[in-house]
Amino acid sequence: MQEFARKFYKSKAWQVCRAAYIAWRVLVDGGLCECCGKEPGYIVHHEIMLTPENINDPEVALNPEYLSYECKACHDLHEGHGVGKGKKPLARFGPDGQPVDLRRI
Repeated sequence: MQEFARKFYKSKAWQVCRAAYIAWRVLVDGGLCECCGKEPGYIVHHEIMLTPENINDPEVALNPEYLSYECKACHDLHEGHGVGKGKKPLARFGPDGQPVDLRRI
């Protein structure tokens, strides 16, 4: 997380927005990842990357039109997110905790 965003992500406004978005997604499809549709959602992602210039603009930062609910693997594919920073994940783990062969996904 960028230092400029820490206060925003701890704010009541974001917590309420995030919870409402997740609740809505659960009603829509049980809370599945909006990218792959296979895994449960894990992170509410901002489709418009937050910057110091737009983070205080509720039309960007709190607008459900610009949010998506994604599993960790899909979220980590976005540029600047996750270990791979936009690259395909190196590994996924199944419910038993064992690595999953990504060639079979």
